[in-house]
Amino acid sequence: MHIIRSVEDAKALEGQEVGVSDWITVDQQRIDKFADATGDFQWIHVDTDRAAAELPNGKTIAHGYLTLSLIPALTDGFVHVENLTRALNFGCNKVRFYTMVPVGSRVRGRATVIQARKRGGALHLLSEVRIEVEGEKKPACVAETLGMYFFEEVTEEKAAGTG
Repeated sequence: MHIIRSVEDAKALEGQEVGVSDWITVDQQRIDKFADATGDFQWIHVDTDRAAAELPNGKTIAHGYLTLSLIPALTDGFVHVENLTRALNFGCNKVRFYTMVPVGSRVRGRATVIQARKRGGALHLLSEVRIEVEGEKKPACVAETLGMYFFEEVTEEKAAGTG
């Protein structure tokens, strides 16, 4: 776990891999819940019988956006921002899906800090996150993610320990 106390701490992480998560299994229940939440019921995701008959590996596959949506959970323990008042997902610059995630696959996240800057009174953090599929050469997803981290204002009273 990398500790960030300032924009300078984050800048020191530029170009560094900051974490690799544990593997998690993408099961049919997770895929079905994502379909329920998004209304995306395309058969390649939810129809196990048809997938068995028509897809090359005979299995349903996770939605690309399900794979992308796992990023916050997979990368949660990579950095800890101290004196944080709030953090905001600022979006993605680029997202690519390179390989499928068949049901039952295990995936993990791997993140590298690309750039850290002060912007709008906050730490603006650009990272590359790769979602890897166990046993596959290509990642399922590579995304450049943007986060805004707002630090608590340090007043003179707090700095002196009287606040």
